Order: sequence, then C-alpha cells, then structure tokens
Amino acid sequence: MSQVSETISEKLTWVLVSSVHDNTSVDDFAKITPQVVELVDEWQDKGKFVWSGPLSDNKTGIAIFQGTKEEADEFHSRYDKICSGVLNSYMYQWDAMPLLSFFEDMVPA
Repeated sequence: MSQVSETISEKLTWVLVSSVHDNTSVDDFAKITPQVVELVDEWQDKGKFVWSGPLSDNKTGIAIFQGTKEEADEFHSRYDKICSGVLNSYMYQWDAMPLLSFFEDMVPA
C-alpha cells in the first residue's frame, strides 16, 4: 500500500509551452501533426490526461499533463524531437507557474 501512495505523490502537474518559429509553414505543421497525435494518444492510452490548446496570439500553445518527473522529461524529450525546427518548447512544473493555478480546480483528478 505504501508503494501505491508513494507513486501517487510523485505525480506532478506539468505545463508544456510551445511557440512557432518565425519561418514555419503550413507544410511543416502537416509533417509533425501525425507524430504529435500519436504521442498524445500513447499518453492517454496509459490513462493519463493531456489538456491542450492555443493561446490568443495564434503563435503559442500550452499542454497541461500529469506524470512523474521522469515521465514528464520523456514526454517533453519526445515532443521536442518531433517538433524541433517547427516549434520551440519549454516545460515547467505547475507550481512554477502560479498564474495558471486558478485552472487547477478545472482539471479532472
């Protein structure tokens, strides 16, 4: 039982912020979209959530997800490998972005 509670307590909420490179074309997005969809589908198939969407500037997007530090690093690494050359991406632990904490009650447990 203690191992289960340790695993749950290690799960943190992460924010992945992506911004479009200046020279990105529609074709660039078409090339990476299937791989990003596959990555998100794999994550969700494991019973984990990803909540994502664009920001109003139409150049930046965020994805909010939960996992251990190791899982989050792996997710970000794979995402960055897929999107490099098209998007810049940065990952933050939820607590590192207090402005977004008002969304926390909206994310399903």
